[in-house]
Amino acid sequence: MQLHFTEQPSQDKISNSTMASNCTDVIPQLWKYYLSPMYALEFAIGSVSNLLVILGYIFCLPSWKSTNVYLFNLALSDLIFLCTLPHLSYTYAHGLSKIIPALCVANRYILHVNLYSSILFMVWVSVDRLLVIRHPLRNHFLLTCKGSLLVSLLTWVWVNIQVIPLIAFVIQDLELSEWTKCNDFGSLSETKGTLIYSLVLTVTGYVIPLLALFLSSLKMVSLLLTQEQVLGTSFQRPLKIVRAAAIMFLVLYTPLHVMRNVRIASQLSEATLSLCSKVYIEVVYIVTRPVAFAHSAVNPIFYFLMTDRFKELLQDKLRQIRRMLT
Repeated sequence: MQLHFTEQPSQDKISNSTMASNCTDVIPQLWKYYLSPMYALEFAIGSVSNLLVILGYIFCLPSWKSTNVYLFNLALSDLIFLCTLPHLSYTYAHGLSKIIPALCVANRYILHVNLYSSILFMVWVSVDRLLVIRHPLRNHFLLTCKGSLLVSLLTWVWVNIQVIPLIAFVIQDLELSEWTKCNDFGSLSETKGTLIYSLVLTVTGYVIPLLALFLSSLKMVSLLLTQEQVLGTSFQRPLKIVRAAAIMFLVLYTPLHVMRNVRIASQLSEATLSLCSKVYIEVVYIVTRPVAFAHSAVNPIFYFLMTDRFKELLQDKLRQIRRMLT
């Protein structure tokens, strides 16, 4: 009689399979219980404050200066981005199982245009403050509304040029998934090309503008020290605000850009990482995303701090509305 033996899976194989299953289970939980509520919260806070700022600029500000032009563009960019968050929140709450391809492409596009336009407009605010110290009479072209409008237009054009390649990667990824899955930037299928593009975008869209923010604040310090007798401390608060903005972008943006590149690199065929290691990298990357996008809810603080005049005009208008209602 011939005996037939069936190979039984070893305890190690069962253990590894169970561990891998436990690892991958974390991602859908983070989508549903972290990304979805965080995006909903950022929309609730940021949309109201940015809308208030935009309406205040339109109806309360009698005359605009160059700073107001940059801050208005920043608020507009933030509000457009925040309007995409409800759909993202809904999508992640349902585990990416219900997507609309056109909305997927639009969301990724708007998200990254906002990400890189925000820091650029804050750079122009800092440069504007620097020029005001050098030219108190505002006799510089960039300190005029016409000059600031031109800079703002060029900023939008430049940021769109930076983000257009991402759209091609997103569409390619949607085609590979047969238009059923809307992956984020760090999870796109074309890893080598995506990694090169992500690194270039990190340097040109984040690192260089961040350095410009810090350098402009340092230059302000130098000018204030040399002109202390003439200007006194009248520009000390704008200087502190510019520094605070630079620190904000450093703290909020750096984890996202680091982990996005690490996440893409971890998916390369050359990366000999276990499944759980890749999942842990993705977990950290997921955590950094709402942190970076929180800038849209934080930015309105700078609008109110930058000029007392805007804050006073807005308060007066709100008091008038209150009297009319009562």
